[in-house]
Amino acid sequence: MKRDPRAVRRARVRKVISLTAGGALLAGSAFAFFIDYAEASAMPAVRDFLIAWQVGNYKAAAERTVGADPRLVARALSQVRDQLDAASMKLGLGLSSSAGGEASDVIVRNGNEATARFSVTIDLGENGEPFSYAGQMRLRRVDGKWRVVWSPSLIHPQLSEGQRLAVVTETQQRGDVKDSRGRSLLRKVPADVIGVYPGRLRDPRRTIGQLVAAATDADGRRLDAERLLGRVRSAPPETFLPLLMLSRAEHADLILRLRRIPGLYVESILAPVEPARAAELVGTLGPATDDRLQRVGAPYQPGDTIGVSGIQFLHQRHLAGTPTVKVVAVDATGEQQKVLAEWRGRDPQPVSVSLDSRWQDRAEAALARLPVPASMAVVRANNGEVLAVANHRTGGRNQAMEGKYPPGLTFGIVTAEALLKSGMSGQDKTECPATATVGGRQFTNPGGGRADNTFQFHFGFSCATTLASLSTRIDGATLVQEAARFGFGKDWQLSVPAFSGHVPMPANDAEKAAIAIGEGPVRVSPLGMALTAAAVDAGLWRPPLLMRSPQDAQTIQPQPLDAVPAGDLKLMMQRAVHSGTARAARVPGPVAVHGVVATVDYQEGGRPRTVSWFVGFRGDIAFAIAIEGKVSAASVAARFLAG
Repeated sequence: MKRDPRAVRRARVRKVISLTAGGALLAGSAFAFFIDYAEASAMPAVRDFLIAWQVGNYKAAAERTVGADPRLVARALSQVRDQLDAASMKLGLGLSSSAGGEASDVIVRNGNEATARFSVTIDLGENGEPFSYAGQMRLRRVDGKWRVVWSPSLIHPQLSEGQRLAVVTETQQRGDVKDSRGRSLLRKVPADVIGVYPGRLRDPRRTIGQLVAAATDADGRRLDAERLLGRVRSAPPETFLPLLMLSRAEHADLILRLRRIPGLYVESILAPVEPARAAELVGTLGPATDDRLQRVGAPYQPGDTIGVSGIQFLHQRHLAGTPTVKVVAVDATGEQQKVLAEWRGRDPQPVSVSLDSRWQDRAEAALARLPVPASMAVVRANNGEVLAVANHRTGGRNQAMEGKYPPGLTFGIVTAEALLKSGMSGQDKTECPATATVGGRQFTNPGGGRADNTFQFHFGFSCATTLASLSTRIDGATLVQEAARFGFGKDWQLSVPAFSGHVPMPANDAEKAAIAIGEGPVRVSPLGMALTAAAVDAGLWRPPLLMRSPQDAQTIQPQPLDAVPAGDLKLMMQRAVHSGTARAARVPGPVAVHGVVATVDYQEGGRPRTVSWFVGFRGDIAFAIAIEGKVSAASVAARFLAG
C-alpha cells in the first residue's frame, strides 16, 4: 500500500491514535448491553484496558492486569509500537467484520473466569500493509474486581514467554542494466555496507544521530534520523541490519568517519553499483536520503540503496522490485521463532536498452581526448534504435539526449529539404556572397564569399548566406512544418528525458532566415540531429527507440521524406565530406561518409558560448557530435568511424 512518507512521519511523531469502529463498541451498543450488570460484568475491565493501551497510558493498562509485575507489563505494552515501527495502533472490542465477530460473543464468562475477544490493526507505515489480527484475553475476578490475566499472547496470540515482535524486510539483488547484446552496463566495485546489530546498541538514538550527521552530503541531503531509528528498533536485535551502502572509491573519507562511530559495523562486498558505460544515461545508486524518498516513495526506507539518477532512478521499481516484509516473533537471543504475517514483494527485473557496447565504446573513445565538454548520439538509421549515448566532461548531465544547442548550418539539412520540396534541385545555380541582407538583417558567411555555383556545392561548403537568401522562397509555416517532419518539437514518448528540439514560428523574414541557418531561438540535442541524419539516410524519420524492457509505449508515427529531395540531400551531404567543409571526416572504405559541420557562436545566460557540430551517417549508422568549443568535430567523427 503506497503511502506518502511525510504523512507517515507526521503520524508517527504526533502519535496520532484514533479509535476503530470496533473500539467504538466500548462505549456503544455492547457497553449498553452490559451496563446494568456493571458489578458482575467484565466489560469495564476489558474496555479500560484496551483504551489505556491504545492511548499510550501503559501504566494504567498494567494496573488492570494480574499475574505479573505491573512495571514489566507496562514495559511490554509500550514496546509494541517500536518493535513494529508502527505509525498507529487501533484496538477494538470484538472481532472485525472480516473475522465474523458478533457483539454477543465478545465476552464469555465462566464463574470467576472470562475470555474476551478484541481486534488489533497496526499501521506499519513504509513496512507494508496493515497488520490486522484477532486477539483474545483471559480475565479473572479478584476481590470482586475483574482483572486481565497478563500473558505475552495478549500482544499477539502466537507470542510466547520471552519472545518479542520484530519486522524483517527482505530484499533481493537489484536487477541488471543490459545492452542490446545482453551485456551488463554496470561494473562491480568494492563497497562497504554500514549497519548495526540493534540489540548491541547502548544508545540507539545517539548512534543513529552520529550516522546521519556524518552522512549528510554537501548539498544538505540527509537521512531521516527518526525513520532510521524506527528501523533499528523494529529489527531483530541480533541480526545485522544494513543501513547504508557506499562505494569505497567514491566515499573513502566518509567510510573512515563512520567506522569511528561506536555501534556501527562495516561489511565489505563487491557490488554492481557503478555504470561501466553510458554513465549519464545508466545513472548511479546512492542512499535513500529524505528528499530522494519523497521522489521514489514507499516501500523504500532510509538507508536503502536506490537509483538516484538516469535509468537507475527512472526505473527504480522495475530494477529493485519491492521488498518482502514479515512480522516475526524472536526470542531473547534474537533468533526468529515464527512468522506471524508476511507480505510478498515483487521480484527485481533487469532493464534492457538498445545501446550496443561496441558503438558505445567507440563513441566514448572518440570524445575522450577532448579538453572541453562534448556529447554524441548514435542511432541505427533503419529502425531508430539508439546505439550509443556518450558524454564527456558534462558534469554528469546527459547532454547527448538533453542538451539544448543552436544547430547552426547542420540545420541546413531541414532547410534544404524544404527548398528541394519547393522545386529546387541540387544542380540549381546559387550565390554565396560574403554577406547577405534578408528582412533588414545582415548575415555573414564564416568562410567569406564564393563564386556562383550549384546549390549542392554551396551546401557542401556550408555557405550560410546561400541558405539565408534562399529562405525567402519558402514561408515560415513551411519551414516549421518541415522541422516537425524531422521530429523537432515532437513528444518522442521516451521514459528517459530527452530534448526533441525547439523551432518556433518566425515572425518575419529576418527571423525565418536565422532559423533557416540554425541560429536565433532554434535549439536541438545531439540525439535530435542524429535522428535527422538517419532520416536522410533511410528516407524516413523514425522516433528514437531506447528502452527494450520495459519497453516505452510509443505511438508516434514515422514520417517519410520525399524520395527525390532525400536523394539530393544525400548527394549534398556526401559532397560536404568528399570535398567540402566536412572533409576531415573522410575515412577509407567502400562506404562513403555523408555529413555536415557547423560552428556556432551564441549567447546563453549572458555569456558567450560556442558549439561545434558534425552531423552525418555512414551505412546505416547515423550520429551527431556537439562539442562546446571551437574544435574540428569532423576530425572527431573520423576518429569515431575509424574505431
